[in-house]
Amino acid sequence: MIFTALLSALALTQTADATGLADPLCTVIAGAKVYTPTGPQENLDVLLRADRIERVGVGINEPGCARVEAQGLTLTPGFVEPWAQLGLIEVDLEGASHDDEGRGPDLRAAEGYNPRSSVVPVTRVAGVTSVVIAPSGGGLAGQAAWVDLAGATQAEAVQNPSVAMVWSPHQDLPVALYELRALLEEARSYGKSRAAWEQNRARPFTTSPRDLDALQPVLRGELPLVVTVDRAADIEAILRFAQEERLRVVILGGAEAWMLAEALAAAKVPVILDPLTIGPTSFTSRDARPDNAARLHAAGVELMISSRQLHNVRVLGQNAGNAVREGLPHDAAITALTATPARVFGLSDLGVVAPGARANLVLWSGDPLELSTTVRSLWIGGEAIPLTSRQTLLRDRYLQSPAPLPSPPL
Repeated sequence: MIFTALLSALALTQTADATGLADPLCTVIAGAKVYTPTGPQENLDVLLRADRIERVGVGINEPGCARVEAQGLTLTPGFVEPWAQLGLIEVDLEGASHDDEGRGPDLRAAEGYNPRSSVVPVTRVAGVTSVVIAPSGGGLAGQAAWVDLAGATQAEAVQNPSVAMVWSPHQDLPVALYELRALLEEARSYGKSRAAWEQNRARPFTTSPRDLDALQPVLRGELPLVVTVDRAADIEAILRFAQEERLRVVILGGAEAWMLAEALAAAKVPVILDPLTIGPTSFTSRDARPDNAARLHAAGVELMISSRQLHNVRVLGQNAGNAVREGLPHDAAITALTATPARVFGLSDLGVVAPGARANLVLWSGDPLELSTTVRSLWIGGEAIPLTSRQTLLRDRYLQSPAPLPSPPL
């Protein structure tokens, strides 16, 4: 019934002091195959204390700590979905459940995040522990946030309320670039003459001062500008624009990015892509191909893998597995799901199994990218999270068929 997942987790755990009570803030995961920053290593122990990884090594035995015997299992950092509206939309076709609309640079997606959304645990039990949530819509939509999929409040879930600025240029890219150049020019002028403007000694601005303020970290290169673009010609124009304006950019989509792999690598521009974007689904992705991720990685482009979905973020590992099938090295796929998003979006203490890192970890039954693999245990901020969701509760509720109805009389 409802306790199935909890009982399986408890079966893995032993107490380690004379009283039989384990320290809830301390856990040893023993004997797993661990994906470390240098690659997978067999039979390692990992010590968690509070919300951090304290030690990674062999033969760790901490009296008083809960102990998870993980021989034959695989431990990775929690997967990261680098782009979704999870927690901002509950039902696609119900407008009242939408909090994702973008309006301008000062809009913060974090303020609309619902940590109690039913989609959160459904995603979490698939091994996804963090999501970059972003406003949707055309133009400069607002600021994306990094959330961990645990906690009952925004304060507990939101790890960073501003990790990127979101820009979705409309169909006419030259016009979109023209408009953005004008806005950035005004933002630079505002940044230099703000004091004079506040004293009414400078010309008025056409854009809200709050939006101009929000653009200052983008102009300083502190905040990346995530640009939704697929066509190779458009990516080339964005690269040139970023160099002229001295901006950090991240390409989202990149269906034809493989055609500019060397240029993207030279410019140190990361790409967020869905490996299942294959074939000419539109005029902007006519030359999409299944080995896009493999070609970008081979050229040295920093790669992140996204599901580009809302209710099916849980297929993230499956998408990465398809990229591996098409030539992306397995370890590179794991990195694209963990360490790379954390580094690109400024959370360097996430996405790795290493001392000092935040303890967002997943214990798998086998290869995390295989469809048959299941999540055995999961920690977010060092806290063991029950593997329950609305779907598992419904499964347990209807696991036993009700008594059959009596046959009607002849």
